[in-house]
Parts: sequence; structure tokens; C-alpha cells
Amino acid sequence: MTAPVPRFRVVPRDAMPSRRWLLVLGVLWLLSLVGVWWLASSRAAPDLGQARSRLHASERTVEQLRRELDEANQRLVTLQRSDQISRAANIELQASLAERDEEISGLRADVAFYERLVGSTTQRKGLNVHSIEFSPEEGGTWRYRAVLTQNLNRGAISQGQLRFSVEGVRGGKLASIGWNELHQRAEAPGRDYSFRYFQELVGSVMLPKDFTPQRVRVWLRGNGGNVEQTFDWKIGSGVEAG
Repeated sequence: MTAPVPRFRVVPRDAMPSRRWLLVLGVLWLLSLVGVWWLASSRAAPDLGQARSRLHASERTVEQLRRELDEANQRLVTLQRSDQISRAANIELQASLAERDEEISGLRADVAFYERLVGSTTQRKGLNVHSIEFSPEEGGTWRYRAVLTQNLNRGAISQGQLRFSVEGVRGGKLASIGWNELHQRAEAPGRDYSFRYFQELVGSVMLPKDFTPQRVRVWLRGNGGNVEQTFDWKIGSGVEAG
């Protein structure tokens, strides 16, 4: 006896359509998220694109301004250096002009002195020490300036040597510092002179620290004759013969 044929048959359901629907739903969900983000961004910042454009433009402007500032600073440094050079040159020029003015004043004084010396109304004198003056120097030395003159024989040249000694007080006693001691040499040569009308002689001597000068005794020895004159000691100004 054969088995009866069942009226119903169990057929397995296909899982593929359900998976496809799930994938479609997932894609739609993602698209909805993107749409929501775009909609929120456009509503929250509708001018975001323009703001970014303005930001880029501002950055370019700032960069340009920085370059211009660097160029301006460089020009300023150049101008400052040029100004420093100009100021230094101006100071040097002013110092040079001051020296020239001082030189001109000295030359004018020499010319006036020469005019008085050779003028028609000037008293004729032979070889003569017109003046001698002293001024202190650094290191303890003294600078002397002696002016020699003669207008008795206008065509003659006076030649010879000058020496002097300084008289004063040393250790409470009268003392005289001779030419050799003034120059701190055993055989110090005299100061040569050679002139027609006048000549200025300058040099430096050393006085003892415990010595107080009072007078200067000057000797001239040469072809114009021998001259001895005494002067009072005066610092920084000429002293006439006594």
C-alpha cells in the first residue's frame, strides 16, 4: 500500500530580497543624514562661502601689507644710516671750520704783530725776546711759547740759540732750574732760531714737583748779539720783559 501524497509542501523562503531592502534602507538613511547636514549648514551659515572668500582676500591683503612694512623698515634703516653719516660729516666739518677759524685768528694776530713790528712809527730794536709764556700739559710738563723779534736791520737774518732757566722757591729756599735740568738731559742743546723779523719758538720742559716758579731768565746767543732778559712767570699769557 502506497503512502498518501500530502496536500501542502514546505518551501524555504528566499533571504536575498530582505537583505536588499535593508541595504536600500541604509543608503536612504545615509542620504537623509547628508541632506539634513547640508540643510542645517545652509541655514546656520548661509554666507559661509562668502566669508571664506573674504578670509582669503584678507590674508592676501595682510601678506601684502607685511611686505610693504618690511620694505618701509628697510628704507627707514637706510635713511637712518644716511642721516648718521651726514651728522658725522657735519660734525667733522664744523670741527674743521673751528680749526680753520682758530688758525685764521692766529694768522691775523701774527699779521697785526708784524705790522706793528715793521711799521714806520715803530721803535727800532735789535734782537729781542718779545714775550714768553707757559701753559701746563698732561703728564706734568709745561709748554713754553717764546716770541723773538728784531726790526733794527730789516735785511738781516738773525740766527742763534735760545736757552732759559726758571727761578723760584724749592724746599723753602730760593732755587734756579737750569736748561739741562728743565730738559732732564746732561747736555741739552739750545733751541735754534733763524728769522728776519720775528719767530715763535715752542717746546716743553719739566719742573720739579716741589718747585714754585717765579721768574724766567732767557738768553739768546747768535750773530745778532747776546741778549739776556728776565720775565715774571705767568701761566697761560705772554709776559713782557722787565
